[in-house]
Order: sequence, then structure tokens, then C-alpha cells
Amino acid sequence: MPSDAIAPFVPAPLTPTQADELRVMGLRLLDIPRQDLAGQVIQATRRHAKMLIVNANAHCVVLSQRQHWLRDLFDRADVTFCDGAGVQLASLFLIGRRPHRTTPPEWIGPVLEALGPDASLFWLGGEQSVAEAAARAYEQRYGVRTAGVRDGFFDARPGSAESEEIVRQINAARPNLLLVNMGMPRQERWLYDNWDRLAPTVAITAGALVDHAAGRVRRPPRWVANLGLEWLVRLSREPKRLWRRYLIGLPIFGFHVLRWKISPERSPRDDR
Repeated sequence: MPSDAIAPFVPAPLTPTQADELRVMGLRLLDIPRQDLAGQVIQATRRHAKMLIVNANAHCVVLSQRQHWLRDLFDRADVTFCDGAGVQLASLFLIGRRPHRTTPPEWIGPVLEALGPDASLFWLGGEQSVAEAAARAYEQRYGVRTAGVRDGFFDARPGSAESEEIVRQINAARPNLLLVNMGMPRQERWLYDNWDRLAPTVAITAGALVDHAAGRVRRPPRWVANLGLEWLVRLSREPKRLWRRYLIGLPIFGFHVLRWKISPERSPRDDR
């Protein structure tokens, strides 16, 4: 089994989205099983439709409490899904619903297996050599095509020369899948600023998928994620990069959860 597919499953066929829409700590989320999500991606990709898919973990929710644009992005996106045990438990605690939870590495494999050469991927983000290795790995594993590869080390500010060139490059390549692996919230902000200017494609905020695809990072077993301990594995592997997010960010997330429980009508602070 490919390392980025945790278990075999059959992606659901495309139907009008039946997923319930939830509002968790001010953030719009769809309660969508990964089979249904995969089915939506497959059909949208085959139709060369324009679809924006974003995911929320505890770090994202904390950022959204102060960043209006991030909440706006989740309101605008076609699919928004839960990508963390903390968000799942917070939803259960606050609104009595435990949404389905998944991550891109868990369903991208079955999606690409179904699409094969119909999939044309553009990799945006990560180190250039790593992104190129990821592209080659997916070509060999799934028979997909590579429309382009671009590292994530560029001036991502709106209107910058580098960002403008990347938009032109993506539109010229016309991929039907755009994997944005620039890290949160940089990848979300770039899509927020440029989504309306991109030609039809299925864009996915994929985070560390490029590292998994290239074989640089291995995912922990599913039982670790089921226990909500995936963060601990990631912290042990990359302490210098992630200590602040987890050792400081998780207590802050807990504080916001309690604040929403006490004052659910209180709106987040807006720092645009």
C-alpha cells in the first residue's frame, strides 16, 4: 500500500454535497467523510472544474480568531474539512457534533489511483528538490502527469513580481490539480489573494504532503492519529520548527475553546 494511503477505500461518486455545514469557533466546516471528499475531488478534477479545498486544525482555528481573512477564506471555499483531533473534540464540546476528520495524505492516494493520467498536477511549495522528487514519485506510483513544480520560497505578497509570475505559470500550465504546500497560514493567504485570478483547477491546501510524497517524512500509524497524538510525533521529529505551535499554541487553543463555551456570541478579534 502506498505510504500516503492509510487504508483502501472506494471514493464515493459525485452527488450534490450532503455534508452538514458546521460553525466551529467562528469557522465554517463541512462534516464530510473522506470517501465523499475523495469522490468530489475525482469528479471535479475530471471536469476540470474550479474547486477550492481547505482544512482546519487547531493551529488554523487559533489563527482564525484574529485573522478575518482566514474565516472569509473558509466561507468562500467549496470544501472545508476537519484536519485535527483538537478541532474534532472542540466541536463535540461546543456544539455536540464530532465531524469526520481526515488529512490530504490519507485520501490523495486513492484519488490519484482513480485518475491516473487524467490527473495533471502542479506542485507549489516546499524545497525545489523535494517538490521535484514528490512529482517524480507520484508519476511513477500513480501514472499522473506533472504540469509544473515551483518551490515555496518566493515573495508571496499580493502583486509581487514573483507571485504574479507564479499565477501566470499556473494558468499557462492549466493543471487540474494544484497542490499548495507552503505551510499554514502562508498557503491559505496566497490562495486568498490569488484564487479569483487562477484558471479552473482543484486547489488543495496540502501542507506537508510534498514531504510525505517525496519520502522525506513518514506518517505515524493511524492509531496514533486516532488517539490525537499525531502532534506529539511531529513535535518529536521537528522540535525546532514546531515547539511553539504545539507547546504554546495548544494551550492557546484550549483557552479559545473555553472562551467560546462561556461566550459563544462573542465574535473573534479582527486583525486584517
